[in-house]
Amino acid sequence: MYTGDGTTQSGWPSESSWMSFDEAWTSNLPTIKSSCTQFHTENNSDEETSNLKSSILSVASSTNIDSRFILAILMQESKGCVRAPTTTYEFSNPGLMQSFQGTHTCNPGTQAAPQGVSPCPQSEILGMIADGVNGAGSGGTDLVNSLQKAGCEDVSKYYKAARIYNSGSVTGDDLGLGVATHCYAADIANRLTGWTSATCLCTLDGGA
Repeated sequence: MYTGDGTTQSGWPSESSWMSFDEAWTSNLPTIKSSCTQFHTENNSDEETSNLKSSILSVASSTNIDSRFILAILMQESKGCVRAPTTTYEFSNPGLMQSFQGTHTCNPGTQAAPQGVSPCPQSEILGMIADGVNGAGSGGTDLVNSLQKAGCEDVSKYYKAARIYNSGSVTGDDLGLGVATHCYAADIANRLTGWTSATCLCTLDGGA
């Protein structure tokens, strides 16, 4: 279990220990194909899943954000279900990335009352990923802004950005502190290095 500030000195994984994008995609593909079951809506078609992969790579290229990081966040948020419902707290968080006030979705309903759109158009899939990566505008919580807010250039910027994406901020020098999902940054580190569907070993949120 990873604790501390996200640096390799604190035991967090270096980028060289991350899987390649193709390895990560292949490892996560079985989960992606059945991911909508959790939301009681139709699972991705093969075409939707193919569009998901190409959209991740397209947004990664246009924003210069590592495609592996985008995939890890997406898997954490929706497991790749193109019909992931909208969650609403203070703001609406729709779609694949559960993005901050995103404007794209193929399920405007909730998990309890899904309104899945099938087929999910490629434009919406691309839009959902773009919303999460670079769609929140100046000062908003998307991956581009979160990486900037991390305020560093070593690999810890990704783990700090993950925590910011989840909760809006980093508390002190421990990515497990603060609000929202305390295991979030550690989960992302694990996803980047090969964790897919095994039991999470992080105990910060009362897990195993």
